[in-house]
Amino acid sequence: MKVAIAVEDGQVAQHFGRCQVYLVAEVLDGEIGTRQQVDSPGHEPGALPAMLHDLGVECVVAGGMGPRAVGMFHEYGISTVLGVTGAAHEALSQFANGTLKGGDSTCDH
Repeated sequence: MKVAIAVEDGQVAQHFGRCQVYLVAEVLDGEIGTRQQVDSPGHEPGALPAMLHDLGVECVVAGGMGPRAVGMFHEYGISTVLGVTGAAHEALSQFANGTLKGGDSTCDH
């Protein structure tokens, strides 16, 4: 499975669409494989779900995301884990070992 984590200054970005970079990683059987840093296409509605879908991403991790964006990701078959905070590399490790906990979106608009 490929996961994309929205990153801002090494932390999980609290608004997925405003961060500059996504950490895209392959995760299989609890192991983290290939990782790459992908620049954001910008905060243009629909651009990021399409780009991540083209990269084979199946799950997006972020602090916050509005309901419209969540719907766009779901249209592409991409799940979302929201309400995540802390270091992006820790979130990736937790995702890989099945302990990542999401919560309410931190997006308030």
